[in-house]
Amino acid sequence: MDLIRFAVMHDWAVLLPIVLCSVVTIAVAMERWVFYRRNKRDVVEFIPVLQQELQRGLDYGRSLSSRLGGLLGQVSEEGIYSLAKHKGNFERSYDITVSLAVRNLERHLSILGTIGTVSPYLGLFGTVIRILVTFGEMSQAGTANAAPQIMFGIGSALIVTAFGLGVAIVSVALNNYFHMTVSRYEEDFQLLKLVFLGEVENRLGASRLGGAPRTAAETSGRG
Repeated sequence: MDLIRFAVMHDWAVLLPIVLCSVVTIAVAMERWVFYRRNKRDVVEFIPVLQQELQRGLDYGRSLSSRLGGLLGQVSEEGIYSLAKHKGNFERSYDITVSLAVRNLERHLSILGTIGTVSPYLGLFGTVIRILVTFGEMSQAGTANAAPQIMFGIGSALIVTAFGLGVAIVSVALNNYFHMTVSRYEEDFQLLKLVFLGEVENRLGASRLGGAPRTAAETSGRG
């Protein structure tokens, strides 16, 4: 505890950037966790119901997607709109929608990556500064008080390094976890894409056979 107190009292200037990094890490982690939790939906339950509603008509699928909400519901709703309006260029239109959704999912994650990279260097910088200051104090105090100064100086330097490494470890772990979450969302969006591509094939097949759309609602706009 004495070393920590010594570090806080004497090395607060080099500890301050690390403390700020830790505060930013906590803030970003909480914001992203709330965002992902608010948009979490079960795609396994949603897709079979969506397929049934699409068989009835596009408006039914769009209504189901709107009720689902969240990013998954928004992407599904935009996908159905693209299916109705841009059948020939559906994949390109859908991929644009997914890219925008992924950008929202990845928002602020670069901050965690940057903190995870920079924090160890901040700790190392603080360590070098404390050691240099300790050597300067030793040269002025003489040999009588050299041992306590060396002990507290090196101990304080290592505490700064430990803080920097601790913040870096937490930031990197959170960044990896959140990127895994984003990957799961992307997999959900790809599953939706397969459902919509199957619907495109069915509608194109019906058109080649001279068949009309199953319902008038399928040919309507977003509405």
